[in-house]
Amino acid sequence: MSAMPVREMSTQTTAIEGLVVIQMKEVDDERGVVREFYRASAWKEHDLPDLGPWLQINVTESKPGALRGLHGESMYKLVAIAAGRAFGAYVDVRRDSPTFGSVVTLDLVPGQQVLVPEGVCNGFQSASDDNTQYLYCFDHEWVMGMAGTAVNPLDPSLGIDWPRPIDLTDRASVSAKDVDLPVLER
Repeated sequence: MSAMPVREMSTQTTAIEGLVVIQMKEVDDERGVVREFYRASAWKEHDLPDLGPWLQINVTESKPGALRGLHGESMYKLVAIAAGRAFGAYVDVRRDSPTFGSVVTLDLVPGQQVLVPEGVCNGFQSASDDNTQYLYCFDHEWVMGMAGTAVNPLDPSLGIDWPRPIDLTDRASVSAKDVDLPVLER
């Protein structure tokens, strides 16, 4: 019996305070890949916050080029790609943060996660030729009208270079709600 290749979990900080990119522990064999999505002891070893138990988990399925976000609710989010690829964008809208106004963009693929702290806006565009499945884990349940901030994903001052064209009149491209969001006031 041969040893299975294992890639250990790793973390990388970003230009936004508290926004962490996580490479999941991964084990490969002839059948495919097993990814360790969450293990409390591994998070503790990597000095990540104890967020369990997750109180809500959502999966969105987005058509190629669809844009969702930028939303920064008052909760931690752990986001990941379940299938496909996405271009993720994160904006620090916490006025008291030393990284207020900072923007981080990432090409997201399966096996990678992003820990999004409270008050940091999260958005993405499906970058696959097929649908993209984006997984969200929340440490609080989402409720209509909950505290948080959202900003227009097309705000030119953010400098986000979305990889696919966005048709403002096509609701399969971007929602009217997101297009009508305010720009980030600095």
